[in-house]
Amino acid sequence: MKASLVAVVTVALSAPLAAQWLNQPTAGIPRTPDGKPNLTAPAPRTPDGKPDFSGLWNKISPKYSRNIAADLKPEEIQAWARTLVDQRREDLGKGYMNVQCVPLGPGYATSADSTGSEMIKIVQTPGLIVILNPDLTYRQIFLDGRALESDPNPNWMGYSVGRWDGDTLVVESFGFNDRTWLDHDGHPHTEALRMTERYRRPNFGRLELEVTLSDPAAYARPWTVAVRAELAADTEMIEWVCNESSHNLERWIGKASDERKGEVQVDPKILAKYVGTYREQAPLWRNVPRVVEITLSNGRILANMDGRGQVPLVARSETLFAGLYGLGVEFIQGGSGGLFVKHVSGDYRFARN
Repeated sequence: MKASLVAVVTVALSAPLAAQWLNQPTAGIPRTPDGKPNLTAPAPRTPDGKPDFSGLWNKISPKYSRNIAADLKPEEIQAWARTLVDQRREDLGKGYMNVQCVPLGPGYATSADSTGSEMIKIVQTPGLIVILNPDLTYRQIFLDGRALESDPNPNWMGYSVGRWDGDTLVVESFGFNDRTWLDHDGHPHTEALRMTERYRRPNFGRLELEVTLSDPAAYARPWTVAVRAELAADTEMIEWVCNESSHNLERWIGKASDERKGEVQVDPKILAKYVGTYREQAPLWRNVPRVVEITLSNGRILANMDGRGQVPLVARSETLFAGLYGLGVEFIQGGSGGLFVKHVSGDYRFARN
C-alpha cells in the first residue's frame, strides 16, 4: 500500500511538468549537423513572399523595460510626468500593472521580467498577426488594409494596424487608455499616445524591433527605442496568472526613501576606488551578462545597470550598499576587486573591466 501511494504521488507531481512541453522539439526549423537549431539560417517567408515572424520568441529588453525614457533628457519629460514617476518610485512600484493584475497595454512592446527578458508567441496569417503573452493577454495587428480609428474608445491594448515596407512590418497603434505605465519605473502616458513599431527578421533566429512613442501631452518629442528577440526553439511558453501570485500587498509597506534611514558616511577616497565598469560573470542571472557602471558625484556613489539610468546607492558599510533598483551591491576588497549584486536568489559576481 505504501509503495502504491508513493507511485501515485510521484505521477501526480510529475504530470504538470511533462505537460509543459519544455523540451519539445520545434518542427520544421533548420538544424545543424549535430541537430541543434540553425539560428543563422535565412529567415522563413510566407507563400506570398513576406517575412514570417511566427514562432516563440525570447524578447530581451533589460534597459527599456525598466526605464523607457532612459535616452530622454529630464527636461524632455513634462514636469507632471516626472513628478508622477518620482511618486511611483517612492511607493516601491505598488501600482505597477503586474502587481495590480491588469494588462500592460503599450508596455508589452518593451516589457521584460526581472531577468530582463520575456517570452512572446507570434502567430502570423496574411490578414492578421496575433501576439500571445505569458499572462494570457493577446494583441491583434490587422493587415487587411483597414485604417486606425480617428476617435477610438480607449482600451487596455489599443488598436493596431500593420503594413509592409519591403521586408519590414510597420505597425501603427492608437487608442490606449491612460491607466498603464510605460515601464517598471512608472513613466506615464496619456490617451493621446501613438506607437509605431518596425519589425525585422534578419535571420531565422533573430527578431529586431524599433518602437517609436509619441505623446505630446507627456513628452516634448517622439523617441525611439530598440528591442531584440531570439527564437526560443525546442521549448514552449509557460502561462503566468497574476491572480495566482501572492503579492501580499497588505505587507508591502514603507517607502523607497526609508532606505536612507540606516545610511552611513563613507570616506570619498574609499568611494573613488569603486568607480568603474563591472561585467557579470557566470553563472548569469539571464542569458546576457549585465553591466554596472559606478560613478562618483558630489561625494555620493551612483550606479547604472544596463543603461537604465543612474541611481544613488545608500551605504550600509564601507563595502555594502543598497538602492540598485531594489538590489544590494557589495564591493569586493583585495585582488582584482569586483562586486556582488545581491538578490534574494543569491549573490551574482561582477568583474571590473
